[in-house]
Amino acid sequence: GWYNRRPPQPTLDAALELREKGRVRSLMMSGHQRTFFPEMARDGIFDLFMVRYNAAHRGAEREVFPALPAPPERPGICAYTATRWGSLLEAKRLPAGERVPSAADCYRFCLSHPDVDMVLCGPADGEQVKVACQARAGGPLDPDELAWMRRAGDHVSGRAALGRLMD
Repeated sequence: GWYNRRPPQPTLDAALELREKGRVRSLMMSGHQRTFFPEMARDGIFDLFMVRYNAAHRGAEREVFPALPAPPERPGICAYTATRWGSLLEAKRLPAGERVPSAADCYRFCLSHPDVDMVLCGPADGEQVKVACQARAGGPLDPDELAWMRRAGDHVSGRAALGRLMD
C-alpha cells in the first residue's frame, strides 16, 4: 500500500498473515515521505519499497538508499515514475540542443543506481514492452550518459535554473 507513516497495526497484521499463509510471497510499501522508508526498514516487515526515483527526482540518493540496511537485510527497491510522468521525454522541457531521453534511457538511469533492483513501467502496447526489455538488456548507463541524464533531470525539475541564479 501507499503510506507516509506506519500503516495501522490491523493492516500490518493482515498483510503478515497473508505472507505467513503463503498467499503472497512479498510485501511492498510505497510512499512519498522518503525519510520514512529507512524507519520502516528497521521493522523488517516489508520485502520491497516502491520509491519515486528518476533523473529529476533524485532525493532518494540522499534520504533513502544510504539510510537502508546493507544487503541481505535491505529491502528491495522498486523505482517508479522513471520518466517523471513523461516530462523527461519532452524536448520542449530540455535545454536547446540537448538529446531527448527515451523511456529506455530513463529506465536505464534508474537501474544504473546500485540500490535500485527494479523499475516499474506501464507499457501501453507491445512496442513499449519491447522498449522496457531492451532497456534492461542495455545495462547501466556509462558515466557520460549518467551526466547527460542528470543534466536533463536538473533542467526538467528546475534545479538547473536555480543553480544559475545562485552562481
